[in-house]
Amino acid sequence: MTSSNGVVLDVQRLRMRYDESDVLHDVTFQAKRGEVLVMLGPNGTGKTTTIEILEGFRRRSAGQVGVLGTDPEHGDEQWRARIGVVLQSWRDHAKWRVRELLAHLGGYYRPYATAGVQRPWDTDQLIELVGLTDHADAKIATLSGGQRRRLDVAIGVVGRPELLFMDEPTAGFDPAARRDFHDLVHRLADLEDTTVLLTTHDLDEAEKLADRILILAGGRVIADGSPDELARSVAGESQVSWTVDGQRFVHTTTEATKYVHELFKQHGEGIGDLDVRRASLEDTYMTLVRRADAGEAVHTLAEVTR
Repeated sequence: MTSSNGVVLDVQRLRMRYDESDVLHDVTFQAKRGEVLVMLGPNGTGKTTTIEILEGFRRRSAGQVGVLGTDPEHGDEQWRARIGVVLQSWRDHAKWRVRELLAHLGGYYRPYATAGVQRPWDTDQLIELVGLTDHADAKIATLSGGQRRRLDVAIGVVGRPELLFMDEPTAGFDPAARRDFHDLVHRLADLEDTTVLLTTHDLDEAEKLADRILILAGGRVIADGSPDELARSVAGESQVSWTVDGQRFVHTTTEATKYVHELFKQHGEGIGDLDVRRASLEDTYMTLVRRADAGEAVHTLAEVTR
């Protein structure tokens, strides 16, 4: 069962040690139902280890972990049927056809359907959902790289999961396929109430998808908040630019919303070309990781705003 306050992931002081090396240091975060949480961080910082622990594939060294109200080390088949995983690649038989494979895999979830969640997805609906209708009868060996990733996503959600893990899900996607994938993630979160935890190195993608962003560096959480909150916690200032009677003005302020409100009170419809710029997610990410690498004290958003 999910906790009464809607928490789907509850990670407290998670630690992971290999021999004499600590990979994760007191990692703590939560995710709620229907939330898209994007995990960022340099390679080797503990993202994959964290996700493998949450999926129940790796035993932690210390800390408390709750996934859909269950410790993943003790999750049974009923629990696992509520979770979806999109791997970086899926090893299968190239001679399978798309519809055949999804129908076959979906059959494993049928015993775990409930009154509230019908499992699995209808095969043709799922194929349409991921944009493979024109290739439903194609052999997997004939799919392009982007089509192959769409199939990987379909495999991950075939059981209609309440929680979905995705590791670099859009690797190999062209811009159109990436946009379709973003629409799919939003649909899963907004309409199916699916909680999504994904990793990516694409900061633009993270900004478009994330309700919250978690940044790991050196095995520690160095930031946790929405893209806007993280930008404000680092930059603090915004640049407001506008025109009046063809003349351009620029002003830097820590209270952009209040400043814009005053502008419109003063100039009304005379305001043109209004633009408010805060630090980009890339600026924020690079600043936080650089501080962590330099050994500077980096506070999570909760600590900054406490």
